[in-house]
Amino acid sequence: MEVPKDLLFTLEHEWLRVQGNKGVVGITEFAQDQLGDIVFVELPQVGSPIKQENAFGVVESVKTVSDLYAPVDGKVTATNKDLETNPDWVNSEPYGKGWIIEIEIDDPKKLDHLLAPGKYLEQCQKEQHG
Repeated sequence: MEVPKDLLFTLEHEWLRVQGNKGVVGITEFAQDQLGDIVFVELPQVGSPIKQENAFGVVESVKTVSDLYAPVDGKVTATNKDLETNPDWVNSEPYGKGWIIEIEIDDPKKLDHLLAPGKYLEQCQKEQHG
């Protein structure tokens, strides 16, 4: 399982790539593998506020519907509109073309609540071996 070293992670399996005061958010390889084939992604409106640990959207797979949770507080500055016609990118390229939203980060201190790559990998292993 791929866990890129330049990302931070949530316990709900979202990732955050920080770029200055902005961040790009998606779901992890682990999450998309658990969900199965993604068939629809509900995106928030650009300009919408998001709150850490609160739902901001939905992914629908052939197996289930799952909420997407904000890794930090902020405001949505962009959405990946290409997912409307290519939701499978979340499966095929979860850390690339499959990104979901870009946000402006309100409080960089909230980043301290996210998991570093090694800790996230440990969490996934715990979940797999329950």
